[in-house]
Amino acid sequence: MDQKRILLIVGGGIAAYKALELTRLLRKAGVGVRPILTAAGAHFVTPLSLSALAEDKVYSELFSLTDEAEMGHIELSRSADLVVVAPATADLMAKAAHGLANDLSSTTLLATDKPVLMAPAMNVRMWLHAATQRNLAVLRADGVSFVGPDEGAMACGEFGPGRMAEPPVIFEAIMAALGPGGRPLAGRRAIVTAGPTIEAIDPVRMLTNRSSGKQGYAIAGALAALGAEVTLVSGPTALAAPIGVKRVDVESARDMLAACEAALPADVAVCVAAVADWRPAEAGGQKLKKDGGAPAPLALVENPDILAALSKGDRRPKLVVGFAAETNDVEAHAKAKLGKKRCDWIVANDVSVAGTMGGDDNAVALVTTGGIERWDRMAKGAVARKLADRIAQEFQ
Repeated sequence: MDQKRILLIVGGGIAAYKALELTRLLRKAGVGVRPILTAAGAHFVTPLSLSALAEDKVYSELFSLTDEAEMGHIELSRSADLVVVAPATADLMAKAAHGLANDLSSTTLLATDKPVLMAPAMNVRMWLHAATQRNLAVLRADGVSFVGPDEGAMACGEFGPGRMAEPPVIFEAIMAALGPGGRPLAGRRAIVTAGPTIEAIDPVRMLTNRSSGKQGYAIAGALAALGAEVTLVSGPTALAAPIGVKRVDVESARDMLAACEAALPADVAVCVAAVADWRPAEAGGQKLKKDGGAPAPLALVENPDILAALSKGDRRPKLVVGFAAETNDVEAHAKAKLGKKRCDWIVANDVSVAGTMGGDDNAVALVTTGGIERWDRMAKGAVARKLADRIAQEFQ
C-alpha cells in the first residue's frame, strides 16, 4: 500500500471529526492521503489538524493562485488512486449527482477519472428525503460506491439512518477498493441471513432472541462492496439495508428457509441469523388469557435447519458458511457443528462476552476442516470485511 494514494474530501458536518481518525488509520497502513477541506468542513476540523495527520498540504480554494500553480484542480482530481468523500453531505451528493462545480470539492468530483467512494452523513430526514434518494440512485448509476450510512442516535437528537460509518469500516472499504482486483466477487451471487427469527405463541407473544443483525448486515454490505449480488434474508431488526443489497424480510424460521431457497442458485451462502431452534406446535388464534391457575404447557416442535438444508442438494452453493453463537466450549461446539451441518466453514463467537450480541464489536474463530484461525476482537464491520476477503479468495 506504500504506493497507493487517496484524495480525501472532507465535507461539512459534525461527523467531519471522524475524517481525522480515518486519515490516521490510512497513514498507519502506508496509504498516502491528500486532503481537500470544504469551507463548511473547516467549521468542524482545522486545516492544521488534518494536515498534521495526513502529512500533506490541505487544499481548500478553487481560485488559489498558489495552489493552481503548484497543482491545478485537474491534476489534483487525478493524482490519487481513489477519491473518498467523508463525510459526504447531502449538499456534496447533490452537487456530484447534478454535475455542479462551484467550489474545489465539487469541481474535483466532476473532473476526476478515478473511482469515487462516499460515506454519507446527514440528518435522518435529509437522508430519507426523496431528493437525496434520487441523487443516491444517480450516483450509484454513475459508478460511485458507498459505505454506510449507519442507523443510530444523531447529534441533532434524532434517531435513524444517516450516521456516518465508523472510521474502521470506511478504512476497510477503502482498502478493498485499493486492493488487487477491486471487485473480485463481481458476477457472483450471495445469500446472507441475519437477525433473529420470531415464532408466534399467539397474536401478541412470541419466542425470539437477542440478535441485533449487525454482524449479518455488515457481511452483506462487505460482500456487495466486493461486487457480489447479495440477497439479505433478514429477521426483524432496526437496521437499514446496506447499499446495493436486496433485502427480503421474514419472521419465522420456515419463512427464512423458503426465502433462502427462492434466492438459489447462489455461489456462497453465509448463515449469520440466530434462528429459533423450536417453535410452538400450534400458535393460538387469540391472545392466551390467564385463568388464575398454572399456565398450560407450551408444546414445541423443531424448526427446519437452514444451514444444513443449504449444505446439501443439487443447488448447494459452492461455499456455505455457518455461524456458531456459543456461551461455553466455543471451538469444540463449532467443530461439532461443522461436521454435523456439512458446511464448509463455521464462524464461532462467544456471545457470553458483554457487547457481543447486540454490540458493535466481535471476536471470532474461523473453523474449517484445515484448522482454526482466531481473529482478535474488532469492529463487526472489520470482521465482515475480513470474512468477505477470505470468501473472495475462494473464487480466485
